[in-house]
Amino acid sequence: MTVVGVVKAKQSLPARIAARAGGGALRVFLILVGLFWLMPTVGLLLSSLRSPSDIASTGWWKIFSEPSQLTFHNYSNLLDNSTITDSLLSTVVITVPATVLVVVIGSFAGYAFAWMDFPGRDWWFMVVVSLLVVPVQVALVPVAKLFGEIGIFETTVGVITFHVAFGLPFAIFLLRNFFAEIPRELLEAARLDGAGEIRLFTRVVLPLGGPAIASLGIFQFLWVWNDMLVALIFADSKHPPITVALQQQVRQFGNNIDVLAPGAFVSMVIPLAVFFAFQRQFVSGVMAGAVK
Repeated sequence: MTVVGVVKAKQSLPARIAARAGGGALRVFLILVGLFWLMPTVGLLLSSLRSPSDIASTGWWKIFSEPSQLTFHNYSNLLDNSTITDSLLSTVVITVPATVLVVVIGSFAGYAFAWMDFPGRDWWFMVVVSLLVVPVQVALVPVAKLFGEIGIFETTVGVITFHVAFGLPFAIFLLRNFFAEIPRELLEAARLDGAGEIRLFTRVVLPLGGPAIASLGIFQFLWVWNDMLVALIFADSKHPPITVALQQQVRQFGNNIDVLAPGAFVSMVIPLAVFFAFQRQFVSGVMAGAVK
């Protein structure tokens, strides 16, 4: 008899029943939590597929008993609304460069802080870490004045610059710690083969740091895409991102739910798609270094 069999044999019947019941109860609890977490998304999706009159008269769950309420007319109205479509384009124009720049600059800086020797390296890294505690709200007024003086206030460049500046401290901190876990022997072997710093970074460090870089990209993308505070202050009022555009629609046309519901769902489903597309890399990056 194996050790596992001996342990199971020593357990009493009530203990084994309690263990099995506990495992089943945990699964049921996790399923209920997952369903509860998905309920707002499902409700928003079903509301976006109902007419304004149906939305005003009954709840979204009514669609299960009356499937005839389903219609894609709201999405047709969304495509005809130039404010929403332009705001989606503006959001993409802001989010993609802000994410790419943070990932690229953060990767170079993280590698430099991890494996390159230069005067004051540790002190500069402490300065970067200290910037993590600076709240965004504290910098809004002084940065707005600075952007106004240099002519990038209420421009796409200004929004991207703000997001890059506040995203870099976390990016450098995350990637530096990840790159520092790479075995030194591996880098020294590459140097003995004649690899310079650029080749070492592109051929050795980047492939090994893929999970952490993917995690950083997802974090930055979600933060910039869902941001409203920075966009409300620094973005061009004529071409606002989707978060500001939806807020303006609520303020000006509070009863046009046939546009707001599909617009809100589209703005939600895009970052969800990005997250699930890189889910494996995200989990690997988060768990990196937890188990050696």
